[in-house]
Amino acid sequence: MTEKRNIHALIEKEAPSLNNLLDPEDVKEFKAMTAELRDTWTKKQVFRTETEMRMSVLQDMKYPTKAAKYWQCVREQNVFLENLMTLSFDCRRQEAKVKWLEKKIETEQNEYKLEKYKIDLDEARYGLANMQLVARDRMREIKLWSSLKKEFDDGSFDTKDVNTHQLESYHHIMKNKAETLTSGSSQPEVFNVLGQLKTIERVKKSGEMIYNKKEQLTSDLGAKEK
Repeated sequence: MTEKRNIHALIEKEAPSLNNLLDPEDVKEFKAMTAELRDTWTKKQVFRTETEMRMSVLQDMKYPTKAAKYWQCVREQNVFLENLMTLSFDCRRQEAKVKWLEKKIETEQNEYKLEKYKIDLDEARYGLANMQLVARDRMREIKLWSSLKKEFDDGSFDTKDVNTHQLESYHHIMKNKAETLTSGSSQPEVFNVLGQLKTIERVKKSGEMIYNKKEQLTSDLGAKEK
């Protein structure tokens, strides 16, 4: 069985064909670099690193509370889960294509078709190796999002209903945005930020959110039963 994500043999096999694309000296240098190129292909960055996840995705101005960070982790992890499942289906189709081409090569008598099937097979195997590489990195990010969820879940917020944290989180977000407004900010931007901030502060004061009323009703019923 071919080792997953190992394209060393594919690179070496394709090197002679590069004579059609490169100068002879470049082809020679390419052949000498096959081990290095395989290493580069294997360790190249596909998706985000932990640094990028923390500093770019979960940055404090946009996700200022642990609850906001946790629920963004849920969203990000789910995207990668769905993409991994789709990739799994694509990989199964690619594996079936490889098997089909291997069978066609065994029986094909036409010289032209045989050569074409061989090229298609090499391309299909390379595509399969790429899928395996992407799948590995998707799984890496899924596991990282899992670790981050555990880190932010300190028991201080609801991890079952995303709505329950949002009023407080949005309040922090809008205050952060309001602090960045300047005399050069556009009127629509100022109107949007201050409008949302004013609305949030009114809603928090009035207690009109439905989930707050449900929590109060539950609390009142519990008090009456005592």
